[in-house]
Amino acid sequence: MNDFYETCTLPNGIRVVHKTVAHTQIAHCGFILDIGSRDEKPHQLGMAHFWEHMAFKGTKKRKAFHIINRLESLGGELNAYTTKEKICFYASLLHSHYEKAVELLTDITFNSIFPENQIERERNVILEEMAMYLDSPEDAIQDDFDGLIFDKHPLGNNILGTQDSLKSFRREDFCQFIQENINTNQIIFSSVGNIPFKKILKLAERYIAPIPAREGKKISLPFEGYQAKRVQKNYNATQAHCAIGNTAYSLHHPKRLPFFLIHNLLGGPGLNSRLNLVLREKLGYVYSVESNYQPYVDTGLFSVSFATEEKHLAKSQAEVLKAFKILRETKLGKIQLHQAKEQLLGQLAMAEESNQSFMLMMGKSLLDMQKIETIESIIQEIRSITAENILEVANETLQEDSLSILTYLPES
Repeated sequence: MNDFYETCTLPNGIRVVHKTVAHTQIAHCGFILDIGSRDEKPHQLGMAHFWEHMAFKGTKKRKAFHIINRLESLGGELNAYTTKEKICFYASLLHSHYEKAVELLTDITFNSIFPENQIERERNVILEEMAMYLDSPEDAIQDDFDGLIFDKHPLGNNILGTQDSLKSFRREDFCQFIQENINTNQIIFSSVGNIPFKKILKLAERYIAPIPAREGKKISLPFEGYQAKRVQKNYNATQAHCAIGNTAYSLHHPKRLPFFLIHNLLGGPGLNSRLNLVLREKLGYVYSVESNYQPYVDTGLFSVSFATEEKHLAKSQAEVLKAFKILRETKLGKIQLHQAKEQLLGQLAMAEESNQSFMLMMGKSLLDMQKIETIESIIQEIRSITAENILEVANETLQEDSLSILTYLPES
């Protein structure tokens, strides 16, 4: 037992983690699987995300309507997502109906039958989802930038796949993908709610423990050989769109938190981020500018993205590069560093207020780090960051000749 969460490993290898939270009537729970789009072979592009969709389309004992109606009719929510490294099926509902969520989530995660008629229907849905992303240059440029940074590596592939790959999938392809990748030792059932752990274990033994132990054979190809690129494309948009970035530190790198502070300082959610103050508040060139830092198990991705009128594009890019240069050459003052830390700490504390987010974080952290860091340990690590740490990390990651730049120019 830990001071804020409890864990148990079932005989089939699936781990259960639960945090008891008093004074709430809502419970959150879900399965987090260590499988993502980076585990797809060239002929399987989009398979992980398609599987996520198909899990709701029929099991050995339920049809699609019964799945979506099971919790929704009780005021609950059933949801899922796919990333480059994870698939998650999760639910939120009144804790009085918690057992129904555990049973349903187990059913859709492990007993999907992938009906052929539903595959055809959902194929069209995902093709529409793909078209929606292509109609949004803000989303499309992020996917293209992944491909630019990671080139032909699986991390550079679009999670949705391609039109050709989506049109090729059949029922046996889903079964093969699951057989190749699922590993019950790399699955977490995560839970948060006002429910005693003893009850969680009882339900886990009833519904999750009977799942057969499985060991997949997936081998995630490590990424190496990054080369900076500068690419311009014409795009059907009214503004110019730009993404500037680089590879970044992995989840396990000791400099991950100092770099996260840099990312937050440059273009985090605060309106007082350096790039927002320059590009929006001072120059009025952009509606918004965002910084994104996505650490993976073996590498990471950092980017700054914005949209502006084409006539302001060169000046906006120059301002981003200037902000990087200032961080490389000018050490943060004592007050600046203190304020940056306090802002990040406040954001982390507010994020922890979301029990659903905490439930998902616990599962992902156990899979990636084999532990769950307490907020106190994270606070202590952030407070220990020095101005010298920031300067060193900025010089390792923000050198101009190591940056890739992708630009969408309006076709007109």
